[in-house]
Parts: sequence; structure tokens; C-alpha cells
Amino acid sequence: MPKSTKYIAKVADERGHVAYTEEEDAVWGDLYAAQEENVQRYMAQDYLEGLKRLELPKTRVPSCADISERLLDMTGWRVQPVPALIGFKTFFGMLADRVFPAASFIRSREDFDYIEEPDIFHEIFGHTPLLSDPRFAAFSHAIGKAGVQASDKDYAWLIRLYWFSIEFGLRRQDGEIKALGSGLASSPTELVYAVESDIPDRDPFDVLTILRTPYRIDMHQMGYFVLNSPEELFAAADRDLLADVHQAQTLGLLPNKFPEKATAAE
Repeated sequence: MPKSTKYIAKVADERGHVAYTEEEDAVWGDLYAAQEENVQRYMAQDYLEGLKRLELPKTRVPSCADISERLLDMTGWRVQPVPALIGFKTFFGMLADRVFPAASFIRSREDFDYIEEPDIFHEIFGHTPLLSDPRFAAFSHAIGKAGVQASDKDYAWLIRLYWFSIEFGLRRQDGEIKALGSGLASSPTELVYAVESDIPDRDPFDVLTILRTPYRIDMHQMGYFVLNSPEELFAAADRDLLADVHQAQTLGLLPNKFPEKATAAE
């Protein structure tokens, strides 16, 4: 995750509502319009079914409180506005409590196509559709439970499993590769790149390989992992993930696929 941000968190009122400006609502509306056709074309059915269930507003930033009411009925989760940057320990702890931390600001038009840090469009449009599915919600909960038992040195290893699945995962669907991750759903450029580009590798989903794979937050990925079925992901929730992390640490990181000047997340 980024170590600094130019954005300032929006403060929620006592009901969890945040007041967004007309321009911020307009950015949401333009992002939704820019993504609507592409998500129907490139995103997996699991995500699309969740998006349909939630019926997100298309022309204004939705309220986390309103989304929480729907998720509580569906999967027992809720969404809580947080500052732009939170640490791994806080993040894992919130997932363990079935609370999804949502950065409350929305990106500027300067960052319209790609933003390093998560904003409210990424959090709501990207993440909450899968959180409306009990199976994907249970996987996020499992990551959180493993995280609260982890030590500081384990965090950056464990987060890779979340990154390459919930954030940037792919899956096979009816013989085609579709995007599954929230980071892809909310990115006007990386969604198409992840599915169609000849540049990145697309490797089979494997927990230990994922835990050893460097990633970047400031550019499109050089590799993705493809689920043959979401059941592979749900099965990972039943593993001893900390034991997997410690085995991955013993084996060490895999070679960095990024340009030489890039610094991999470790």
C-alpha cells in the first residue's frame, strides 16, 4: 500500500454518511459510466451478480451506511469509512470483524484512469459486489482471521494472497478468462489490460506461488493468477495460511518481473 497520499479523508457523520460535493458526485458518475460497459464484458459473473444485487447508484457517491444495511442482510458485513491510509494490522483486524475499511475520498480527475491508493469508487464499486456473496465474504474473513494472528514480518506476505485474488484475481468462465478482482473492476485501464494484453503472465492459481510473488501498486501488474473455479479460492480459506506464509518465507521471493528500476512490494 502507498506510504503517503495527497488526498484528505472525508469525515462521516454520526450515521456514517459522508457529504460529497456535486463535483465528487460527478466524478463517481463518470467513473461508473466509463466502467459500466467494460465490466459487463470483462468481469466474471460472480462480480456481476453482486453488482446487480447491490443496485449501486450511478450518478452519486453511495453512502457506506446504506451499503452496510444491504450487506448486513446478505453476508453480515458492513462498510466503515476510514482515512486514506491504514496499516496492515488495522486492515486485517477489520476484516476479521467482518468490517470492510473504505477510504472515504474520491479520486480527482487527474487520477481518473489509475490511482495508486484505494478511493471510495474502488472500495464500493470494486469490493462490495463480492462481499455480497457469502463465499467470497468468507474468504476475506479468513484472510482477516489469519492476519490478526500474524506477526509484523508476516503481513506483507499474507497480503499477497488477498492482492492476487480479491484485488487482482482472474478466473476461467465458460472457456474464457474473466476478471474477478476489485482493483480490476474499478480501473478503466487495467481491467482491459488484465484480460486482453499480451504483456502480463497469467499463471494458475497456487497459494504458495502467490505468497512469493512481488507486486506493485503504482503500475499495471506484470502477472496475474487465474482460478479455474472460485472453489479453488474458497478452499484456500480452509488452509493454515500462516503455515503457508512461513513456508513461503523459507522458500523466498520469486524473481521480480517488473522493470529493473521498479521496487517490488515486499
